Amino acid sequence: MLIDCDECVMQHTSACDDCVVTVLLAGQPLRRVEIDNAEVDAIENLAQAGLVPELRLLKKASNE
Repeated sequence: MLIDCDECVMQHTSACDDCVVTVLLAGQPLRRVEIDNAEVDAIENLAQAGLVPELRLLKKASNE
């Protein structure tokens, strides 16, 4: 899964403060991360347990 903050409609809103990407990339200039299926499952499990925020990614509509 490619997570690119530049493709998210929630970028630069308060949703960013409570997104797992912000936690994962804390202190880094990156706004893009690629995670595999096992990592997606792990993040979802951690979020369900309340240990990390959920992924708040909402991709912008495609103009195609």
